[in-house]
Amino acid sequence: MAAPKEVHANAEENTRKMSAREFAELGGRKLVYVRAVVARDVMSELVDEDGDLVIEVPEDATLYSVHSADGERIALVGDRDLAFAAARQHEMNPVSVH
Repeated sequence: MAAPKEVHANAEENTRKMSAREFAELGGRKLVYVRAVVARDVMSELVDEDGDLVIEVPEDATLYSVHSADGERIALVGDRDLAFAAARQHEMNPVSVH
């Protein structure tokens, strides 16, 4: 098998930084990001107008946050598989982010 004609020894030379807008437009409106979060970090989003918890979740529980390409959180889900299934059900393409 012949070797490729061009070999790039330094990948950094072949990359450039993307602007926030370019990154947000990368997957269009269909690409969403799923990442694990600790419940205590998002507790303010689990309360109603009176400050009462809408759902009882231990502070150390792992939740899964679904974000649009521009970083806006669009959902909090208690199960990773459910986060991916819900995104696909809404015709979105979920990817994991660490």
